[in-house]
Amino acid sequence: MKLAVIGSGNIGKSIGTWAAASGYEVVFSARNLQHAQEAAKAAGHNASAASVSEAIKEAGMVLLAVPYGATKELLTELRPLLKGKVIIDPTNALNADFSGLAIGFTTSAAEEIAKVVPEAKVVKAFNTIFASIFASQTSKIKGNTISVFYAGDDKEAKAEVAALISKLGFDAVDSGPLAASRLIEPLALLNISLGYGLGHGTSIGFSFVR
Repeated sequence: MKLAVIGSGNIGKSIGTWAAASGYEVVFSARNLQHAQEAAKAAGHNASAASVSEAIKEAGMVLLAVPYGATKELLTELRPLLKGKVIIDPTNALNADFSGLAIGFTTSAAEEIAKVVPEAKVVKAFNTIFASIFASQTSKIKGNTISVFYAGDDKEAKAEVAALISKLGFDAVDSGPLAASRLIEPLALLNISLGYGLGHGTSIGFSFVR
């Protein structure tokens, strides 16, 4: 499976680098191609770089690693290329000072993204984990496996995303349909509050105990 990473921020670079090291064929992309090329070079493991449109054409799975506020314009432009693609949404729609959700409870960032690209298969995942965890390429904290909660309406798309989550060593937790993102996204806000507001730092995560 080829994974296209859209965006050159910490989340995209870190997950893309880890996925490449785990055997995925990763192509980095960004509006600034040089940033994508730098990410690919740093990642190694035969990772490549391309324009955003070319990366999407090549891949079956797309990591949408851009700020939520930029998603509507970007996806509207790319909509014809995204038909049938699996879109992994790790975004969080936060207000300007990160103190709360900009949207939530009656909808979610993931559902709003799905409205823009209804022909794609959107799966919420990776939004409750700090970028530093991905950058460290560790899925455990003090021996406890971190859980990644994911949600989506397409069974096969969810299975592909769950496989990526598991390949990275995380505990993949099926949280139900895409509407469950309304519950997953507030969990990310709690993580931010615990990490920054209450001083626990970014080497933290949630573990779902069965």
